[in-house]
Amino acid sequence: MPIVPNHVRRRLAAGEVSLGFGVHHLRGSAVGMIAAATGYDWLFIDMEHGAMSVQEATQIALAALGQGITPIVRCCKDALFEGTRALDNGAMGVVVPHVDTAEEARAVAAAFRFPPLGTRSWGGPPFAYGFQPPPVAEAQAELNREILVACMIETPEAVENAGAIAAVPGVDVLLIGTSDLTASMGIAGQIGHPDVQAAYGKVAAACASAGKVLGMGGVYDETWAAAYIRLGARFVLAGSDHTMLMAAAGGRSSFLRGLASP
Repeated sequence: MPIVPNHVRRRLAAGEVSLGFGVHHLRGSAVGMIAAATGYDWLFIDMEHGAMSVQEATQIALAALGQGITPIVRCCKDALFEGTRALDNGAMGVVVPHVDTAEEARAVAAAFRFPPLGTRSWGGPPFAYGFQPPPVAEAQAELNREILVACMIETPEAVENAGAIAAVPGVDVLLIGTSDLTASMGIAGQIGHPDVQAAYGKVAAACASAGKVLGMGGVYDETWAAAYIRLGARFVLAGSDHTMLMAAAGGRSSFLRGLASP
């Protein structure tokens, strides 16, 4: 059976923006279907800030494989083993937060790539192939090409080291975590601050030089989202389930209460 398509990679290879739907509170098999139906390419299944277990994350991921959307899991920096378990059980990519140096990026890439590129162990059920993979060597080489690995840039140190991080083989995306970046700069929440703009420019240049993809998270203001996408951000976290639900629910309640007003 052929490998399940990685919709993120297809979009990025075509030079397009690939949109992620953040999964923080939602659970169940319909999450991916909802995201796909509303125009997203990938799920950002958050095990760093969300309270979900690997079991819950992988159940969402498994369902997503057949729903036209690519499941990507964020694990904690000091829990890369949860990322490998997620990959073994349905995920097609991993995001690792707070990667500040090339040494840390090399450890991330090694954890999620099979030999000779890394040290990932073979043994999980081959969900990406519907349990019918090709020979092991062929499957491992193909998974090395298809699995997406993103390192998050969230401190001035990481921005300074962006060129070295982007140069690490096996790292596909440098995803700027804008909220934490502004906090670490002492300008929390100021996503359009000149220092943040400069950071985006530096990381964008590093990605362009290394042939990697610039990612954007934590920017939901339409002005600055547009600015950073123009700068080159193409792996874009569009928002999380709770903020989208609250915005839609709040808009609906305001509309209906307005109808009832005298």
